[in-house]
This record gives sequence, structure tokens and C-alpha cells, in this order.
Amino acid sequence: MHTTRVFILLALSAFSQATMAQDKHQSMETNEDFHRAMEELSNWGRWGDDDELGQANFITKEKRVRAAALVREGITVSLAHDVVQEDAVDTSAYLNREVVRVSPTGASDKLEYTGSYHGTIHSHLDSLDCHIMYEGKGYNGLGYEEVEAANGCPRGSIHAHRNGVITRGILFDATLLPGRSTSEGWLEPGTPITYEDLETLEEIQGIRVEPGDVILLHTGRWIRRNALGAWPTSEGVAGYHADVAYFLKNRGVAMIGHDMFNDVSPSGVGDISLPLHSLALVSLGVSIFDNLDFTEVAEVAKELGRYEFLFMASPLRIQKGMGSPLNPIAMF
Repeated sequence: MHTTRVFILLALSAFSQATMAQDKHQSMETNEDFHRAMEELSNWGRWGDDDELGQANFITKEKRVRAAALVREGITVSLAHDVVQEDAVDTSAYLNREVVRVSPTGASDKLEYTGSYHGTIHSHLDSLDCHIMYEGKGYNGLGYEEVEAANGCPRGSIHAHRNGVITRGILFDATLLPGRSTSEGWLEPGTPITYEDLETLEEIQGIRVEPGDVILLHTGRWIRRNALGAWPTSEGVAGYHADVAYFLKNRGVAMIGHDMFNDVSPSGVGDISLPLHSLALVSLGVSIFDNLDFTEVAEVAKELGRYEFLFMASPLRIQKGMGSPLNPIAMF
């Protein structure tokens, strides 16, 4: 009996040490920290030289089946914001909706963005290999010259996700962090959410991130915008701090999302702009959902007392596309 007890204690100790080692991460405050992380977190070649999915490879058939089992109430919630159809200070482009025909037999309209859907307002998914590059290369070494020659994204385009992204989604509601949220329900612009903050939210929300999960950060951006109006991003954006890149690697996160462009701004990492975009898309191979809206899903999650759900997203089938507008769905 004594030998068995000692063995169990040793096994638990080893497991604890392994977990601590896995969750270890470096500081991220300077340009040098960023460039070091780009190298040490790299997944280039991990799933082969022609891989187009990055850490979305962790979304296996078995992972999808387990995620489907999270559907209990049959409640569905959109995770996108209404498509903006008028100009504003935070709008890089808007949708021009033009009615082209009205008759007794029906009507039709034409939809056209005035600029790119990329930016700070439209809900979309970035392509992995082409949208962001570091020193002239995207994920897995795709060079910008190849993009120019192909007149589009020749590998790792949005078309790689034509069969949909279906897995477990986790909402990290940053407004639950003690002392961070305003009484109105938002984080002030410039508030960083760090590696340690995500661990704290895991404890608060009773959840732990596992390989193949999509993690979504609610900062209350749209609540603030509705209350105070649009504001220029130069005034700051609440979002993920760049050290979250270590969390993504350690936990095997498939994709990330946010209610603006994911990175906190100012970044707090030297003079690097949007460091997490580079670390996630280029080094790790973690795709990014920008400008989602978690206002309703945060309310549903709080009411149900659970922050995990079946996550489903269907980008448009655009060959060589560098991203796609979409309307992801959470199902409880």
C-alpha cells in the first residue's frame, strides 16, 4: 500500500511539473522579444511544407464529434455584427447596397463593398498564408513574390476552409476580470488581455482550453460603440497582448477571434504594430476572426453558466482569396 501511494504521488508530481513546463512563456515587451518569439514559436514544416491549415490541424473528426455533443438547449447565436452600410470614423469601408429592380413579381439588390472588408468593422476570417507577412514571407514560408505571380493567394488561401470551421468554441468574457470593466460593460481602449488573464478567466468561467479550440475574446467593443459612438483606433483598442501567442502554442488553439482586430493597441511591444497578427498568422499558423460581435453570446453564456459551445463558421469559396466576410454561429 505504501509503495502504491508513493507511486501515485510521484505520478501526480510529474504531471504537475509537465503542465507547468507546458504553460511556461517568455516576456513580450520589446522588439527583440517579438523577433525571438517569431522564431521559437514557429510551426513551419510541422504538418508538411504544403500545409494550409496550421494549428487548425488540431480540429480532427473526433474533435468535431465532441464539439457537437455540446449542443443541449438548441440555442443558436450569431457571432457577427450587422454589416455596416454607412461611413464612420472606424469604418475602412462600408457595404453599398443598391436596389436594382422592384416589380410586382419581386425585387433584387446589388451588394458591393466600397473598399476592402479587411480592417476594423466587417466580421471576417483572414486567410492563413497571405494576409500578413513577416520579412516578406507568410506562414510556412510562402513568399510575397509568389502571391504577386499568382495574382492571389496560391497556398493557404481562404479556400482551404471551404468545408467550414466546426469545433468547440470558448468565449473569454474579459468584462468578468476583476477591476477591468466599466460599469456599462466594456473594457476601455488600450486594455491588454495577457496570458495570465486568460488563465484567470479559465478559473472564473470554469473552463480549460484544449487543442483544436477556437477562443473568442469579448471586450464589449460594440456596447461601447453603441453608447459613445465610433472612435478612431488611434485612441486605442482593448485586445489580446502579444504574449498570448505562447498560450496559443502551449494549448494548441486552432483559431482566435475578437470584437475588433484581436491585438491590443498600443501593443506595448516596442514599436511593433499588431504583433499578435504576425505571431499567430505567420509563425504559429493560427487563423484570425476579426470584428465579431459577442454581445448576445456573452448574455446567453452568462445565463446558461457555461462558456463553451459548438462553433461553426463558413467562409465563402473564393479561390486564392485572402479572407472572407462571414457570419459564425455558436450553438448551445
